[in-house]
Amino acid sequence: MKKRSLFLGGILSALGIGGLGYFITNTFMYLPKKDYKLVRSRETDAQRIIQEEYDALPKEEVNIASPYGYHLNAIFVTPHPHNKYMIFAHGVTENKLNSIKYMNLFIKKGFNAIIYDHRRHGNSGGKTTSYGYYEKYDLKAVVDELIRRAGDDVFFGLHGESMGAAVVLLYGGSVEDRADFYIADCPYSNFGEQLSYRMGVELGMPARFLLPLVNRTLKFREGYSLKDLSPSSVIQNIQKPVLFIHSLEDDYILPRMTEELFNKKQGPKMMHLDFRGTHAQSYNEDPEKYDSVIQRFLEEVEASQKG
Repeated sequence: MKKRSLFLGGILSALGIGGLGYFITNTFMYLPKKDYKLVRSRETDAQRIIQEEYDALPKEEVNIASPYGYHLNAIFVTPHPHNKYMIFAHGVTENKLNSIKYMNLFIKKGFNAIIYDHRRHGNSGGKTTSYGYYEKYDLKAVVDELIRRAGDDVFFGLHGESMGAAVVLLYGGSVEDRADFYIADCPYSNFGEQLSYRMGVELGMPARFLLPLVNRTLKFREGYSLKDLSPSSVIQNIQKPVLFIHSLEDDYILPRMTEELFNKKQGPKMMHLDFRGTHAQSYNEDPEKYDSVIQRFLEEVEASQKG
């Protein structure tokens, strides 16, 4: 009887631990998204979207096939006749409307643009948020569509914010270093560390010891691991120029993560941490400075190509 009780106790304990793993992975894979209308209203009220100006831009809505069986809703914005493009990757819970402020900045610099919704966000399909694992291949599908339309000689850069920044770096470091340059605004370097940090802040508990459990559950459920979501493991493979942007006041994703990525990146790179504001607010707090940093980076990219 005692052995049976121990056996049952072991099963119940395992079920409890397994349930905790499912709960944690469910929490971040199905993180509640911001309402589309809410994002539009927020950006319009802040005058980061001027509806009349946006409506006047020549554009085409395109549904791009993801390699995973759903569509990615994208908008190709083409006010310029030449072959220069930017592709923008938004953060988790956001949608492509949040990318319009960055798009406007680059349109003024002579770039055409592509804004799109990540899987499970906005008007795109997809069941879960994978924090870069599937999203990096979705980004390749967007790049492939750009090349199909504009040709192999297209000059393009990638800009990502928060999770979108991690997606951009994971794409460049583990799928293909195809872009001419990358801009990573407040990325996480290691998703496991970021998850542990946020759980510690929000739950008030040391959460690092839970990472092996989360990793096993994630591998069992989705087929990938926490390391697969960590740009720090692949950043050394990106040979093209990378601009890293982060605010020292960011207490959601700590700026030391950007410093880690910067230090591991080989070849041309630039980093600016002297922005104001909380997470993903560098542009919102000081758009003129953001513009200036981007301009200096683009000038270095251009100079390196001529050299």
